Amino acid sequence: MPDIRLPILTERLILRRFEASDLDAFHAYQSLPGTARFLLREAKTYTQSMETLGRYANFVFEKEGDWICLAVDSQDDAGLLGEVVLKWLPGVGQAEIGWIMAPDARGKGYATEAAQALLKLGFGELGFHRIDAKLDALNTASAGICERLGMRLEATLTDNWHYKGTWSTELIYAVLEDDWAGRNGETTPVEQPMQTMRARRPAGPASR
Repeated sequence: MPDIRLPILTERLILRRFEASDLDAFHAYQSLPGTARFLLREAKTYTQSMETLGRYANFVFEKEGDWICLAVDSQDDAGLLGEVVLKWLPGVGQAEIGWIMAPDARGKGYATEAAQALLKLGFGELGFHRIDAKLDALNTASAGICERLGMRLEATLTDNWHYKGTWSTELIYAVLEDDWAGRNGETTPVEQPMQTMRARRPAGPASR
């Protein structure tokens, strides 16, 4: 498994592995129709939340198709704010980022701050070359996060998804390691040993 040192601390947040004690808070936002509005699935049942939390708590990141799934906490107040994820995509040095915030944590910059830390992990310790985010064109909040992260809009795929009874346009935002490093004053890694693995296809929109 690549070296992933947890927890990750930002100015206001703690990014850590999920724990069994997170279940009620996790289900509280995962069960809301508003949370699933721009996802290819419906709101989760309690059983589904239990199953998802179990996978998140025990994630491994060894090959393409694997996910990093981190709980987002505030450094000041106890309580789960949401989650950020990074998926190892097929191809050399490719990954996809996503986020979900609980309703009370939205509009405060937490998703941007947590995603910034995950980009730093992805381009730094993990050595990815390109990280993208896929979202519904109606998801203007996530589009704003992508832009604040310095990601550029690479593609608009009209009526590319059909879910929940309607056609939706997919937006693909992305950032390259050199662009991210220049924007953030970081030094990109020389060796990228992860990039030779093979994997499954990516699964739908991760940004929400």
